[in-house]
Amino acid sequence: MEFISQELDQYCCSHTTEENELLKRINRETHVEVLQPRMLSGHFQGRVLSMLSKMIQPNRILEIGTYTGYSALCMAEGLTPDGKLVTIDVNEELANRVQGYFNASVFAEQIQYIISPALDVIPSLNERWDLVFIDADKQNYIEYYELILPLVRPGGYVILDNVLWSGKVAESDKNDKDTVLLRKLNALIHSDERVEEVLLPIRDGLMIARKK
Repeated sequence: MEFISQELDQYCCSHTTEENELLKRINRETHVEVLQPRMLSGHFQGRVLSMLSKMIQPNRILEIGTYTGYSALCMAEGLTPDGKLVTIDVNEELANRVQGYFNASVFAEQIQYIISPALDVIPSLNERWDLVFIDADKQNYIEYYELILPLVRPGGYVILDNVLWSGKVAESDKNDKDTVLLRKLNALIHSDERVEEVLLPIRDGLMIARKK
């Protein structure tokens, strides 16, 4: 997942706005107490998500894949005063921890946290999304994308995480199931006339698609 030198990465982080105290706590506790902490967006990517959200100023944000709530809280920073963020995950074991983090934030009343399969939940939400962040099981990425794009307003954004898959998508000899699927996803979005897109080599790759 390291696409630039550690020294350059540290330089970028040292010239990026710091996390607030709650995000620092989530970052620290996730690395100490939760399995697979590399799934956390972390300081640099979190500030990128926050900046994008503040630029978009969304009224409705959908997140597919909550993990420990870090990315949701970063994106919530850009919500309009009457805005709402809905985040969906299937991991019941983390639910009390994550809800506790949300309750400790200034966005507690604006975040709806749902534990259920996203493909089942999304059609029932009856929302028009300004910003969608997909960071969940890779095997359903294409289904998530196809499901939510019609629900995104024109001019709205879909951001997908992990689309470089530690660089394996660009290596022809890497053909495991997830790598092949992510190559297919990237090609699908690139050829999708409904959107314009840019793939950023931030952390493990962020695909940003703007609906026309």
